Amino acid sequence: MCTSIDWMSTLRAKRSMRLDARHLRYRRTQGESAALHCFLLDCSGSMLAGERLARAKGTLVALFDRAYRERATIALVCFGGGRAKVRRQPGAAHWFNERWIAPIGGGGGTPLALGLSSAATVLERAARHSPSQRRWLWVLTDGRTNEKPQAPASADEIVVVDFEEGSIRAGRGQALARDWGARYITADALSEGDDHSYHRGV
Repeated sequence: MCTSIDWMSTLRAKRSMRLDARHLRYRRTQGESAALHCFLLDCSGSMLAGERLARAKGTLVALFDRAYRERATIALVCFGGGRAKVRRQPGAAHWFNERWIAPIGGGGGTPLALGLSSAATVLERAARHSPSQRRWLWVLTDGRTNEKPQAPASADEIVVVDFEEGSIRAGRGQALARDWGARYITADALSEGDDHSYHRGV
């Protein structure tokens, strides 16, 4: 893969801290395909509490906008109520907006394993089509599931965005990130624009 370190972005991420690997930012060089960001949205019944699903959809719109600015491609998989559905195969992000996202409903159980399997299929097809493309999987969930599926091997990077709320939390989203070796960030931190605060699950 043809990448080089983007030193200006790296230094902004480092701020006053000692430089380490989590601060490194990269840029594409000539000949590399644009990144693919596959979003896996939890639409289960628990996400309806406290308007978590509405917040997650708002987060999606913001992430789509960022992907568009980076000229990246996106895909969207939704899971809930015992099923998973690919809402959008990989493609340009320019026409995705709040009006398109708003009708997505929720309810039922949390078939995380089925959702991950559907996302893995999307990523595997993309890998065959564009082997040099960097593939990201974003899992937007409150972690309210007892399933412990394996992370898709076809994802180069996984980010768990945790929408769990309340003073007492089960912490399953963070546990998933830890098990997968994924990056972890709370929905609050991401909505505040602190996208450098995500870290490996601990």
